[in-house]
Amino acid sequence: MNQQTKKLSTLGMLSALAIISVLLIRIPLIPAAPFLTYDPKDVVIVIGGFLFGPLAALLMSIVVAFVEMITVSDTGLIGMLMNVIASATFSCSAAIIYRKMRSLRGAVIGLLVGVILTTAIMLLWNFLIVPLYMEVPRHVVSGMLLPIFAPFNLLKGGLNAAFAMVLYKPVRRAVNAARILQDTKDEPQKNKTNIGVIIGATFVILTCILIAWVLAQR
Repeated sequence: MNQQTKKLSTLGMLSALAIISVLLIRIPLIPAAPFLTYDPKDVVIVIGGFLFGPLAALLMSIVVAFVEMITVSDTGLIGMLMNVIASATFSCSAAIIYRKMRSLRGAVIGLLVGVILTTAIMLLWNFLIVPLYMEVPRHVVSGMLLPIFAPFNLLKGGLNAAFAMVLYKPVRRAVNAARILQDTKDEPQKNKTNIGVIIGATFVILTCILIAWVLAQR
């Protein structure tokens, strides 16, 4: 099996894993909006982006959103569009930054930028799109942005970033062991800077989760 075939097979397996996570794991995060559920598909997609680049992350986002649309989703093409935008914004932005900065620092910065961009963009898209399929006035949706949609996306993004940080290294090792990627020099040796980055990233992620939880309780 040549390297390109191995890459395609790995992407296929990651996509299948992301789809399975959508089918099996759907957890409501905001009590006031049980229709907003968390699944860890973006964790798998962003790991694919770290391994194979932003284009791979985009393709996985589209494939997974399409399968979700024809299986468990009841929001049709609009729901698929929203899922593609959310997954691609998070995973592609993180993968682009990581491609430029192939280090622990780059991964952390990429994930945090992904969380922030996804939260901002999804607030806009929720304001524009949600009234179309929820059939509610736009002013009702605008009143849901800060107390509901913002904490949901912050909490979701914080969880995705945390899980990706934990899982990426073992996945990378497995991929290297299978000799799927030529460049195995992924991270520099541990030093004080890396420890500081990890502590800082953990603090920011926990802060995002705390803010989301506080806003959800109002």
